Amino acid sequence: MFANDNYWRNRELRQHVKVIDGLESPTLILKNGTYLNVFIKEWIKANIWIYDDRIVYVGEKFPENTDHAEIIDCEGKYLVPGYVEPHSHPFQLANPEELANHAARFGTTTLINDNLMWHFLLDKKKAFSLIDEFNNLPMSMYWWARFDSQTALQDEGEVFNTDDILSWITHPSVVQGGELTSWPSLLNGNDRLLYWIQETKRHGKPIEGHLPGASEKTLTKMKLLGVTADHEPITGEEVLRRLRLGYSVSLRNSSIRPDLPQLVEEILDLGLSNYDNLTFTTDGSTPAFSKKGLINVCIDIAIKKGIPLEDAYRMGSYNAARHFRLDETLGSIAPGRIAHINILDSKENPHPVSVLAKGQWVLKEKEKQELLTKINWEKYGIAPLAFDWELEQNDVQFSMPMGLEMVNNVIVKPYTINIDITPEELPKDKEDAFLLLIDRNGKWRVNTTIKGFTNRLGAIASSFSSSGDLIFIGKSKKDILLAWKRLKEIGGGIVLVHEGEVLTDLPLSLGGMMSMESMDDIIEKEKQIKAYLKEFGYNYDDPIYNILFLSATHLPYVRITQQGIIDIKKREVLFPATMC
Repeated sequence: MFANDNYWRNRELRQHVKVIDGLESPTLILKNGTYLNVFIKEWIKANIWIYDDRIVYVGEKFPENTDHAEIIDCEGKYLVPGYVEPHSHPFQLANPEELANHAARFGTTTLINDNLMWHFLLDKKKAFSLIDEFNNLPMSMYWWARFDSQTALQDEGEVFNTDDILSWITHPSVVQGGELTSWPSLLNGNDRLLYWIQETKRHGKPIEGHLPGASEKTLTKMKLLGVTADHEPITGEEVLRRLRLGYSVSLRNSSIRPDLPQLVEEILDLGLSNYDNLTFTTDGSTPAFSKKGLINVCIDIAIKKGIPLEDAYRMGSYNAARHFRLDETLGSIAPGRIAHINILDSKENPHPVSVLAKGQWVLKEKEKQELLTKINWEKYGIAPLAFDWELEQNDVQFSMPMGLEMVNNVIVKPYTINIDITPEELPKDKEDAFLLLIDRNGKWRVNTTIKGFTNRLGAIASSFSSSGDLIFIGKSKKDILLAWKRLKEIGGGIVLVHEGEVLTDLPLSLGGMMSMESMDDIIEKEKQIKAYLKEFGYNYDDPIYNILFLSATHLPYVRITQQGIIDIKKREVLFPATMC
């Protein structure tokens, strides 16, 4: 198979040379445009010849043979490379294909994606077959290899084992290891994890860290152990601290951490003038936050805050491609590169009027082009959840002495429960709400309370969680049971119930985690869910991420997981899960 692939690739290369010699016609010619040459940071007027999915010529000449070419006059337009999202979590309510379609229409034509969901939904063979199918999209879809679940699974060692990890890191569509949310384990002597990291590096692939608030000492130790990049700085000084140590650094503008405007201001105030090792990321933002695009929004912010134009575009394209050693394929407008090209009305406006992805129009003169669905989810058994068990009255009995208190979007602290939590409903004048995490197969559960999410809502049910298990939050046990009933009917998703009425729901028919709907429809439904939650006392920014992070063990201080309630710092189970 490899030899056959090589044969067809060599034939393509010969065709490209024939185009230069005038023996073949380009398929598309962009004439008279002014493009950004990312290598010398200059804007140059040129004609760009494209054959199928590749750029074959950039320069002053016009092809001798134009028999089969679409010719587009780009006079007065500015052309930049397609943008690259280096740290995508493509499962936040939308599915990866729909996210890629949406992102491309705003100029982000390459996504480097988290593979975590495939560990939960598919065996390795099916997962590899699926990610191969993503190569048929007009967008470029690459993946990273997770080394941990970002939560506390009951079978962590089975899900993340050496055979599977080594298979992932050697896959040609996998371009990095990480993100390394289990880095404390590495520092504490986890040699299996160190082996995985070094094997990834041996294959020439970088390691993405996850190092919020890390000191210079910690950053130095992680660099020695193999970490090459990080996306967690929240101040300009933290950005510079990483750059000085040789890290590639992503500046984040996400729904839960929209830090980019402040970060740019601070690095400029600190005198940074070299941006070669900086990129942008939206870090898996929820759909509503990404309504106007991904990296195009980041570039816009950077330009308006004072980053030089050429550097801002390089940060959104070439820098990321070079970091992943994909710069001979992506990130520039040059011969041999994939034809990901954004056409702009002006240099200062990074929001494209037209977008090419692999030489195909995905946006043309501001008109969305039809993109055919490529991924057959049913083929991989990714379908609505089917529950063969019942949530019983006994499952919603609460007697835990300790609850979880949301301090902000990401911090959860323990608190001593000082109200009676045995009644059918909790008092409306108290912040406490019931919190139930239950196995999606009904085998175990963790019953406690939560403060800070709602003070009045009857119930919210969600199959969208870090571990894929079911989360229920609310004031009323009766409403929790009704939310469960509706969750079963829609095959997984998010359901809001109040006083015996289903207020709204968002079906997530792909494994209970992802929607089959269009991004526009998902955005409207997400906005509706957030509006209801605000009405019922929710005070933070991103309820979808709050639910996702309740069981995420890379954040302080306590989390509710498959193993029970865990003290993150001590790595101790404070209250174990109960078997149903």
